[in-house]
Amino acid sequence: MSRIAARFESLRAQGRTALIPYITAGDPQPSVTVPLMHALVEAGADLLELGVPFSDPMADGPVIQAACERALRHHVSLHQVLDMVREFRRRDPDTPVVLMGYLNPVEVMGYQRFADAAGAAGVDGVLTVDLPPEEAQELVGVLRQQRLDPIFLAAPNSDDARVRSMAECGGGFLYYVSFKGVTGANRLDIRSVADKLERIRASTDLPVGVGFGIRDAESAARIAAVADAVVVGSALVTRVAALADTPEAIPAQAPQIITEMRAAMDAA
Repeated sequence: MSRIAARFESLRAQGRTALIPYITAGDPQPSVTVPLMHALVEAGADLLELGVPFSDPMADGPVIQAACERALRHHVSLHQVLDMVREFRRRDPDTPVVLMGYLNPVEVMGYQRFADAAGAAGVDGVLTVDLPPEEAQELVGVLRQQRLDPIFLAAPNSDDARVRSMAECGGGFLYYVSFKGVTGANRLDIRSVADKLERIRASTDLPVGVGFGIRDAESAARIAAVADAVVVGSALVTRVAALADTPEAIPAQAPQIITEMRAAMDAA
């Protein structure tokens, strides 16, 4: 059983919803990332989503685009992101880590080389935003050789057949994008999310995480009532950006939003 599957199984037994924060690796500078990862776990994160900086994002709104730009000013590469995961694993052998990014850096490294390196570093899942399941067989094959979960994005307009295709190719969990648009927008409709999750669960037994539009403890708690995982990105990255001039303060101060969300989710 993968670390991701084991974590969801444990949470299910406890009657709890997973909280998955996203940060961009290397933002605002590389030395902050691993201490922040540990701080997020201490604040209540169940899994971590680590963004691979990319110059031409398509799904990310202005907040995460700016985070990528800050990281890329330090020339943070996919190799360095894997080094960060390897360093994180020295202290934390248990918390699942998912890499989230775009296909180009993986293609440049090569599928087999990437999968081998990611597995050796301690990565648990890979979400490539711009890789549809219809074109993912080669990468999925080498990821599974290293016991890495391929994770796919489902959208409000994903029909039942497409969800089944994602579930067949994927593992770990299915990531449901709560609205049509980019990260950071404020268009969360809990009722429509709940209706869509009901349809998705008819097509797969994978846990379903919901991201995009979760901005505070209240919205996290409302999503936690219907989802298996709550994914928060832009709200956390905004906190990181506000502290960019004092990076040493980020691990102590930025995770407060995760502490607040975890408390609200557990109370709900």
